Amino acid sequence: MSASKSARKLREIAAGWPTDPFRPNIQLKNFFQSLASHPNLTPQAVQAARGLLENNIQKKYPLSNRTLQPASMPKHYERLIQGYERSARGTGRPWWQIFFGIWR
Repeated sequence: MSASKSARKLREIAAGWPTDPFRPNIQLKNFFQSLASHPNLTPQAVQAARGLLENNIQKKYPLSNRTLQPASMPKHYERLIQGYERSARGTGRPWWQIFFGIWR
């Protein structure tokens, strides 16, 4: 694969990369775009970026329910994801739910 093909593919990967709402000034998309112009860009770097975008590791090594729902706190990761999504939207729990430890 030539350097120009690798650069084009990496720019395509960068275009499909989601933006991070918590770090607006530091985006992985910008890093991939600048990496596309690097003179020593290799096809392995492009494959690694595509693997990150497509979650290849998560597909190859799926987590078990025992890991995702530990006996001590079965809802922990669900609540973590909910908190992340609410925070990205700019919403949060009311103070009284935080005070009383109420989760929805």
